Amino acid sequence: MQSSSKKFSERFIEGLLLISSSITSLTVVLIVLFLFKEGLGLFSHSAIEEGNVIAVNKNNQVSVLSGEQLKNIFDQKIVNWKELGGSNDSIILFRLEDISNYYSDEQIGENFEHLPECISKLNDSISGIISFFPDKYWTKDFKGKKIEFDPITMKEVFAGKEWFPTAHPAAQLGIAPLLLGTLWVSLGAILLALPLGLASAVYLSEIANKKVRSILKPLIELLAGIPSVVYGFFGLVVIVPLIQQLFNLPVGETGLAGSIILGIMALPTIITISEDAMNTTPRAMKEASLALGASKWQTIYKIVIPYSISGITAAAILGIGRAIGETMAVLMVTGNAAIIPHSLLEPVRTIPATIAAELGEAPAGGLHYKALFALGCILFVITLIINLIVEFISSRKKYQNS
Repeated sequence: MQSSSKKFSERFIEGLLLISSSITSLTVVLIVLFLFKEGLGLFSHSAIEEGNVIAVNKNNQVSVLSGEQLKNIFDQKIVNWKELGGSNDSIILFRLEDISNYYSDEQIGENFEHLPECISKLNDSISGIISFFPDKYWTKDFKGKKIEFDPITMKEVFAGKEWFPTAHPAAQLGIAPLLLGTLWVSLGAILLALPLGLASAVYLSEIANKKVRSILKPLIELLAGIPSVVYGFFGLVVIVPLIQQLFNLPVGETGLAGSIILGIMALPTIITISEDAMNTTPRAMKEASLALGASKWQTIYKIVIPYSISGITAAAILGIGRAIGETMAVLMVTGNAAIIPHSLLEPVRTIPATIAAELGEAPAGGLHYKALFALGCILFVITLIINLIVEFISSRKKYQNS
């Protein structure tokens, strides 16, 4: 009876564990599917926000424009249709708010009932005009032609040098500044954190006595539990002014400030994993090295570090992963300038900081919204690659040990 009851309890617990793990796995899969569904939807959109129209005179030879060309037109960097393959005619810009320059309030109508007709006549009367207005004012008998725009391409997104998703009439969705900013800050963080973390791990594993280790290790691990906003506040109050004064910069919010803060945040991961890897070095190997006349330091860099190099590499990569995915601290200290950085002493903007800063203001389902989800997809792929590298290194280490 007791055996039967025990089997039932075990099966019941196994069932609960199976349901729990299945729900967790399904939730993760659904989150990833939702992320990519929204993110990849960006490439079915054109650079023009839905609900707007770009129209030109019906005799204009230009029928297709890219988002970059449209931006240059409205920025007045392109001022003649000849530059776009059209006739030698000056480009005349028209936005809806300019209608009062051409028609009186009586002609437009008290309730704007004649506005579509006015826009249509204006497009018909000015040969070089290009109009930007809501599509509700586009009528079947409109005297002009609508400019067509191709969907956004991967090349435009990854090679684009401007991130301005709310620009009108054409959004600029180049992620190069964000991607480079993320990589700059992460690289700087790991260059700062890896030597310090490795030195600390060596000290804790091979040099410190038991009493010192029992005090230092919990303190180092405690760093991982400090909220990122506290790190960001520390960086804003201490690191940013220090960098500004030290390098005589107009502002201290730079990539270097972000690298220092992220380096500090990555230290617990690097130290803990590196120390654990060093502790797996067989005692017999260290004793043999010492017995052959090697000093303690020679044993460390000739035996301990080479033996645990896979674990140290995994620690470094996980540290990079922590740096790449960090949001709040970076948002507070890097200046958030979406420009291509040329050094760590310039303001930068990272992908996580962009998502955190802009997602609350992006209309659900709109172009800006989908662009931010596309950034999330890119961040997911980067972190996935990092995790796969760590898994490969760990499995390789296990294979070598076996």
